[in-house]
Parts: sequence; C-alpha cells; structure tokens
Amino acid sequence: MLSDGEWREVFDSFQHDAWRFEAQPTYTMPREAMSVDRFLRGEPKPADHNSAWHTRVQGYRAEGKSVGRVRVVRRPLTDYQRYQFAWSIPGNVGAGEDIRVLDVTGDDYGLPLGGRDWWLFDDSTVVHLNYRTDGTQIGRVLFNGDPKPCRRWRRIAVSASVPFAQYVKDSA
Repeated sequence: MLSDGEWREVFDSFQHDAWRFEAQPTYTMPREAMSVDRFLRGEPKPADHNSAWHTRVQGYRAEGKSVGRVRVVRRPLTDYQRYQFAWSIPGNVGAGEDIRVLDVTGDDYGLPLGGRDWWLFDDSTVVHLNYRTDGTQIGRVLFNGDPKPCRRWRRIAVSASVPFAQYVKDSA
C-alpha cells in the first residue's frame, strides 16, 4: 500500500508519460462530493473547478511529459460520468491531458474490467487503484509484477477508444 506521500512521489517521478486506465462507473471521493451535488442540482460549474489538477498537467506538459487516460463507460452513463463529461474532462483536456473514451456497452474488448483502475508510468511502473463497490478508493498498491499486460491492455484500450471531443460529438 502506498501512503498519500508515497503515491505523490511515485506520480511526480515519472519521466515521460503517465497513463490511467479508468474503469469505475462511479467514484465516491470526499473532495468531489460537493461538486457532484452542485452538478446534479443544475448549478453552474465554478470557474476554478479542478484547477489544481490543471496546473499539475500544464506543468508536466511544460516539462515535455504526457498525461493521458482511457475512460471506460457503459450506457447509460452514471450520474458521476455525466458530471465528469460536463465539468471535469473538458478542463482536463484543455490543460493538456489526452483523454479518450472507450464505450464498452456492446463489447469489452477483452480488457480487465473487473473493477481495478491503474496508472502506468513510463511503460514500467504500475500502480493499482482499489475501490469499494460504491466507488470509494481504499488503496493504491505499487505492482511489482510484469508490466507487459498493462502495456498490452493500454494498446487495446487506446486503439478501441476515441478522443473525448469526438465521443461527445458522436453521442449528441
């Protein structure tokens, strides 16, 4: 298990790219609860929404590093996914994060969709993110095994997904 400090150290030490496989239908994160509630009530998005992450991504990009993810969805989208698509992902993309969407409503592409999210750093370091069924994160674990399956799954997920803007446009 990685403590918050250890997790931040692993994350900030990547040299080239950080990539996430994001498969949870819902994330229950205390720091987001108020924002999700505001979104569901139809309130406007605050101008500084997610600005700390945007600053981090911009810093990584300025250093020549890349940050990306594939967001797995099944239709109909959950309330949390609708919140992400309306409030979070557009700003993340604007900050320089490469976010793609993989809709697995009719096909799971043979990907490991059993409830585990993970980050792959520099094609060699894998951190598993573990969640309860309600989307509450219960731990981050540095994986000491072979990263080849994660690299293969990343290739499959990227190949089968579309850029966020295209997904939104095609879904309208």
